[in-house]
Amino acid sequence: MVMIFAPAHQCRLVGVSDRSLCRSLSSMRVSALLLATMIRGTTSLSSSLRRAALPRAKALFASKMPPAVSTDTLMYSGGDGETLKCRAAVAMGVNDLKILDIEVAPPKAGEVRLKVVANALCHTDIYTLEGSDPEGLFPAILGHEAGAVVESVGPGVESVKPGDHVIPCYTPQCRRPECIFCASPKTNLCPTIRSTQGGGFMPDGTSRFSVGGKPIYHFMGCSTMSEYTVLAAISCARVAPHAPLDKVCLLGCGVSTGWGAVFNTAKVEVGSTVAVFGLGAVGLAVLQAAKVAGAARIIGVDVNADKFAAARGMGATEFVDSSKLPAGVTVQQHVVGLTKWGCDFTFDCTGNVQVMRAALESAHRGWGVSCVIGVAAAGHQIST
Repeated sequence: MVMIFAPAHQCRLVGVSDRSLCRSLSSMRVSALLLATMIRGTTSLSSSLRRAALPRAKALFASKMPPAVSTDTLMYSGGDGETLKCRAAVAMGVNDLKILDIEVAPPKAGEVRLKVVANALCHTDIYTLEGSDPEGLFPAILGHEAGAVVESVGPGVESVKPGDHVIPCYTPQCRRPECIFCASPKTNLCPTIRSTQGGGFMPDGTSRFSVGGKPIYHFMGCSTMSEYTVLAAISCARVAPHAPLDKVCLLGCGVSTGWGAVFNTAKVEVGSTVAVFGLGAVGLAVLQAAKVAGAARIIGVDVNADKFAAARGMGATEFVDSSKLPAGVTVQQHVVGLTKWGCDFTFDCTGNVQVMRAALESAHRGWGVSCVIGVAAAGHQIST
């Protein structure tokens, strides 16, 4: 069998089991930033959270709009090159998230300042906030899965203009002819801004965020849990102006991660058997992509059976609730038993090393491919 680690920093959205986290974030007024979570297969806030969040969010956004704003469309010419004051969810330290008034400097050459309209809450944000990320920096503004509108652009930027709707991209491609990574069909891991991005800065090695004159780190080159943020121009993917930003924000990580794992990394084949471990946002995207790829059997595996209805709608043909297996039977034994020799393709969408092992050991004897999408905490290892 072959084990493949997905080629980009992959992540998933918080699922049904994380409702308590959503409530706590809402109580801290992160709801005003329109954090969209994947709950019971939907692609936005749950109805109760949405009802509570939207009025406050709209009022907050309207109060921070620059001149020439249309609050109906969120499209504006905006921006006078001056520093903006707004609010952001700032991670001050491990499990220390505060809503603060911050300053956002204007974009420099090759940069874009965005008005953030909608955020999806990815588990990678929580992974960093809880201190599991060895590269995690504090204080920082988290968030990387968002929909936004261009507020202003720095010198030399021609790819977008004020008013354009965009999705921030945390693994952007420079597309320069001399970049061997951008020229290759094998990867999208362009290293052009990776070193400064990993250090919490813009490409010039400085930050555009500050509180009381003290700089705040950027996160994954995006930092979208702020009313305004600044990105490298190459990190902005323009989308159709009529596309709902609270839905297409998922393309910034969860959906593209799942589809990329199926089509670009594992290359799922027509008529194959697929098992997907973890049915959060990424897992649902894997199911959907596997169906489009022509997989004959698509097995969804999770400990929460409430997710199965949404998963069936995305393409799953059968399910395994791994929390209800007979004593002494592992989930990998059960999946192999369903298929005799294992699955042609398996995907871990959890970041849990025990689940990664289960996915690996569920792969078909001789030719199975197991794709690890989830990101494990620092120091955790897969052992078989």
